Amino acid sequence: MTAKPRGPKAFVIDKRHAAAAIEFTADQPSRELTVTPPAPLPRSRTMGWGMILLTSLLSLIAMWAGLAATRLIEEFFARSQILGWAALTIAALAGFAALAIAIREIWGLKRLKRIEHLQADAARAINDDDATAAGNTIAALGHLYRGRHDTAWGLTSLAEHDADIIDPRDRVRLAERYLLLPLDAEAHRIVARAARRVTLLTAMTPAAALDILFVTVLNLRMLRQLAGLYGGRPSTLATLRLARMVVGHLAVTGGLALSDSLIQHLVGKGLVGRLSARFGEGAVNGILTSRIGLAARDVCRPVPQEASAKESLGSLLRELVTLNEGTGPDGREDQSQS
Repeated sequence: MTAKPRGPKAFVIDKRHAAAAIEFTADQPSRELTVTPPAPLPRSRTMGWGMILLTSLLSLIAMWAGLAATRLIEEFFARSQILGWAALTIAALAGFAALAIAIREIWGLKRLKRIEHLQADAARAINDDDATAAGNTIAALGHLYRGRHDTAWGLTSLAEHDADIIDPRDRVRLAERYLLLPLDAEAHRIVARAARRVTLLTAMTPAAALDILFVTVLNLRMLRQLAGLYGGRPSTLATLRLARMVVGHLAVTGGLALSDSLIQHLVGKGLVGRLSARFGEGAVNGILTSRIGLAARDVCRPVPQEASAKESLGSLLRELVTLNEGTGPDGREDQSQS
């Protein structure tokens, strides 16, 4: 026989025991950020007097050039119709070239700004596991590297995982592995090559003015190469703005000064003592170029890296001292050079 089910009963709970048994825990704080994009440059909302002066002078120069060209064309027309039309055609070509240069400069600045937004979206996707930010990052990376032969395999491999169920953070990391890790290896070679050239040229040039000129030209060239590698448009104004961003990044991270451990690493091996003073100056300039290159890579890279995954100065320093061009970012021999 089945037991008769118990009927409903009322229970009285002692408030003292209930309060002791129930504990309320506060919400756990969100975890720390894993990646941090480079800080954007501070922008002033007001136009300074220097900018007003520069804009006014450029406007006056442009008006003077236009008036001078107009008078020159009129004089040619007064002498001969053929000369007049020839002068007008040349002036039109010059104006078209100036317009093309202006469009290229504006496009280069917009491209650099787009990479800044891409870094912010990628950092948000990795830190907060945000699906919307991850989708925007993947779409922007596909648009940024479309049509390039060095990223074709990575885009194809990444597209094979579109239907897979992957966390937003892991999807961004997967895109980083397929698209950016090969570019990081090439960026390492660019920075190491520039540092070696700065070291050798500084050691061989007799005048300090030539040292400054060579170091400036080689560093700007390195910035253009890194910007073009990671998808930027290295025009003149974009390169200058990138240089300003790199200097700002170095100022924030404290990379402008040589650290004590780095100097001890050089002096401890007796290298500076055995080498000439001229080569020692070249080595210092090469180390500073390496720091600038690593900072430029952080600024140009669309997906920021964790601090533990970033390349240190040690591998570049070993190549700088040994003048070895056949090593990769991990310090091993680059098989592609053989």
